[in-house]
Amino acid sequence: MSLIEPIVLKGFRDSLPEQEIPKKKIMRALEDQFQSYGFVPIDTPALEYTSVLLGKGGGETDKQIFHFTDNGGREVAMRFDLTVPFARFLAAHNANLALPFKRYHINKVWRGENPQKGRYREFIQCDFDIVGADNAESDFEILSLMDSSFKMLQVGGYTFHVAHRGLFNAFLEFNGIKEHSVEILRTVDKLRKIGKDAVIEQLTEITSSKEKAERICEYIERPENETFEEGIKRLEALAGGENEASIRLTEIHDLLKALGIDEHFILDPSITRGLDYYTGIVYETFLTDCPQIGSVCSGGRYNNLASLYTKEHLPGVGSSIGLDRLLAALEELKSPLLADSSSADIVILHRPGEEKNAMKVARELREKGIKVDVYLTPEKKAKQQYDYAAKNRIRYALSFKEDGSYSLKNLETREITNTTSVSDICSQIAR
Repeated sequence: MSLIEPIVLKGFRDSLPEQEIPKKKIMRALEDQFQSYGFVPIDTPALEYTSVLLGKGGGETDKQIFHFTDNGGREVAMRFDLTVPFARFLAAHNANLALPFKRYHINKVWRGENPQKGRYREFIQCDFDIVGADNAESDFEILSLMDSSFKMLQVGGYTFHVAHRGLFNAFLEFNGIKEHSVEILRTVDKLRKIGKDAVIEQLTEITSSKEKAERICEYIERPENETFEEGIKRLEALAGGENEASIRLTEIHDLLKALGIDEHFILDPSITRGLDYYTGIVYETFLTDCPQIGSVCSGGRYNNLASLYTKEHLPGVGSSIGLDRLLAALEELKSPLLADSSSADIVILHRPGEEKNAMKVARELREKGIKVDVYLTPEKKAKQQYDYAAKNRIRYALSFKEDGSYSLKNLETREITNTTSVSDICSQIAR
């Protein structure tokens, strides 16, 4: 029988322990942040009926959805994000949920797009949302959680670029081009990818007017050093005066200032988000020392998405951290969070006949909160056992001496400590 070549599909990856261990650590740290704000976990299926997903994210997203006919002849699709399945989830379980409902969901999604650095066809999103409240407080709560999460991640400088779909729509209506809003929003969303000249060219084609195209660019171009308050006033003037969206932005910014975290937020009207379901505030996140990675956290308010599945009005706001792109950025930044990929704190090495003692000490150490790996083939030579510890990046090795004492070796410094106490071993590892 011929061997099958062990290849992986383009845009998909295997994840080795040295990659997966830091990733899981970051996921746990993010879960702790989410839970500290009162958010609860949920899960949804990887596969949905195609009718549930198709047409909910916009034209470009529809082209990227993996969909097919299953063995039962049903048209099914793999989720392209965690927000649309969440809207379906809300419609199905609304009667059992206490509103406002604050959820988080960390899981894989799939999009058939062109793979590039930090962007794959299978990737993990970390979503957190609030549903059942439409006010400045709920918008602010998401922004505050974003800020505390990135502070925890130790990424250095980071900036949240904020805009408002409602304010942009008011501008389009004031200038008589509201009927082209979907095409205009998608074109503006490409600004960082294709540049200003290409955007003006496409907007001119959409609006049949270069003057209107340039007016749109005047709206989305933020003057250097413009403050948040100055930006609101400028955009209000271009949109025909104060409106509900500009008032909401002012309220949100007042809350950011009150908590002293406003320095990380700028008003950037070029942020529109390409997905069709956003209706209010939108935002993207950029790392100061790693701008080439692009946005690592984005989202906004979506007040009508659940209405596709239920007559109940369920306004929502949320954000999503692209974990794979974030990890690519942390690698570029040589983040200390990725430095520790050890499988355990200590490995217990032993000879044949010492198995019971090894398992007994391992259990005692684990009960004291130490991560312990017992080497399970004691007949192997000492060099092979130490090679095992090195490959798993384990810092300490414990072995047994003939007099019944323990020998604890720091595999980085080669320092050896002899002791008869498990407590001493714990203290040494803690130091």
